[in-house]
Amino acid sequence: MDTFIFGIRPVLEAIKSGKEVDKIMVKNQLTGSLVGELMTEARKKNIRVQYVPGEKIDQITKANNQGVVAYLAPISYHDTEDLVTDLLEKGITPLLIILDGITDVRNFGAIARTAECLGADALIIPSDNSVRITEDAIKTSAGALYNIPVCRETNLVDTVLLLQQMGVKVIAASEKASGIIDDVDFTQSVAIVLGAEDRGVSASVLKRVDQVCKIPMTGKTESLNVSVSAGMFIYEVMRQRKG
Repeated sequence: MDTFIFGIRPVLEAIKSGKEVDKIMVKNQLTGSLVGELMTEARKKNIRVQYVPGEKIDQITKANNQGVVAYLAPISYHDTEDLVTDLLEKGITPLLIILDGITDVRNFGAIARTAECLGADALIIPSDNSVRITEDAIKTSAGALYNIPVCRETNLVDTVLLLQQMGVKVIAASEKASGIIDDVDFTQSVAIVLGAEDRGVSASVLKRVDQVCKIPMTGKTESLNVSVSAGMFIYEVMRQRKG
């Protein structure tokens, strides 16, 4: 069950105190200096804000919600730059999994489980257009989300550029690529970008990555489930690094 708090001041103080807030729902056209302060703090922490009719918030709680409800995250998010810096300082060759637009909780949980089991160092997700990490997501991952760092970033394009500046090669998976997974050197620091099955990796991210590749297939089915693709990519990384 989701854990939530309500009221402008309680939500604001929760953010300031360091509580991990997954998203905030705000009544349409709600204004005021305290609301403005809340929005400022939310932006600082990359917290997603969703504007909705007041009736929707009243359906969540009929208490004096003041038009604001915040859902608390069951995990603590990490900062990408800090995490990669720490890995490099420890002499670890990072393997990061960037999930671009994955909204299905079952796929997300399966990817998290595979990534943690096979030794990936972190998941990176966008603050918008991504599955929420709830108790259901953790259950679907068989608890793996408690054991693998998750970074949540406002802009994936900026994140790709940051990783490249830090010496991490960014590889996007796309069924439309000309190159195949065998052509990629995964022994170096690498981040693998996986997109939603219906849209794939966003065009803005594809323009910025270092390389695009696909899994070679001989059957008649056009594509693989994204969680299966993730497992094959991660396995190939581990195979190369142990070889």
